[in-house]
Amino acid sequence: MSLKNKREKIDHLDDQILVLLNQRARIVKEIGRIKSKKGQDVYASGREREILQRLVSRSRGPMPDESVEQIFQEIITACRSLQKRLRIAFFGPEATFTHQAAVKHFGRQAEYLPVVSIADVFDEVEKERADYGVVPIENSTEGVVNHTLDMFIDSDLMICAEREEPIRHYLISATGEIKKIKMIYSHPQALAQCRRWLEAHLPQASLHEAASTADAAAHAAMDASSAAIASSFAAQIYQLKIVASRIEDSAHNATRFLVIGRRFPSPSGHDKTSILFSLKDRVGALHDVLIPFKTHSLNLTRIESRPTKKKAWEYIFFADINGHLSNEDMKLALEELKESCVFLKVLGSYPRGDS
Repeated sequence: MSLKNKREKIDHLDDQILVLLNQRARIVKEIGRIKSKKGQDVYASGREREILQRLVSRSRGPMPDESVEQIFQEIITACRSLQKRLRIAFFGPEATFTHQAAVKHFGRQAEYLPVVSIADVFDEVEKERADYGVVPIENSTEGVVNHTLDMFIDSDLMICAEREEPIRHYLISATGEIKKIKMIYSHPQALAQCRRWLEAHLPQASLHEAASTADAAAHAAMDASSAAIASSFAAQIYQLKIVASRIEDSAHNATRFLVIGRRFPSPSGHDKTSILFSLKDRVGALHDVLIPFKTHSLNLTRIESRPTKKKAWEYIFFADINGHLSNEDMKLALEELKESCVFLKVLGSYPRGDS
């Protein structure tokens, strides 16, 4: 078959895809009308995760699974915007890794609201000025984001979804030429995470701390002798060129983000439940907390402690358990756990980001 014939076949397939996309969009609009009558949320994290898992599992290549997921995530979010354009608050400014995670999760059709603190993200969603919020919760090298954990103590918001994003650092500048770089800007964490690469390739450049990787990109956009360590997403937004890709010292650096909202999502079949609790002060209390999860064969994947800030040496615990709150074993385990607690609060049951 000639190149011309192959291209004609591609054009025919593209026409078919376009017809099917519009068919899907029309059905989604009908679903939106049904949801509106029932007072249901447009965004259903469990259902969306279920769709993506099913499609990835059915794909036989040669399209990589990651590409299949990215393409259909964009289709889902574009169709969802026909029902309602969601407003998403995120810990800003624009072009940060949190902004990037929000756009990947909710799509480019959503409206994005950058705010200056994690507390402000919670505030925007609580006061219904935003439909959902996106905040960082944990980095694989830097550890837990304590401010996010602290916000859940007094907030009524719930975790609706999570997203784990690999942190990929890029050296970006206005010219794209490494020999012109005399100063490098970035967030202190990003500078630390790229230390070995910088020492090997730009030992003479002066390093300058910025409030965020986005702020660093803004500096680089204004000065041809400056560069920034930031995401490729920041390069797009600030119209900068990539000088070097993947300059992070660790290939396994990732950040976990939470989507927060006002309602629990439905079960997806691959869920996680997050809780916080404080214990009665007695010998063996923490040991006893673990027993209900073992008894009911539930995997406790994470537990963190934080001072309550109300009384010296009094702690509150945050824990993640695989499974959904609607599961009978989960209900029984939490009921048994409650007997050992001063208080117990379920923060959310939501689709696991690693599934």
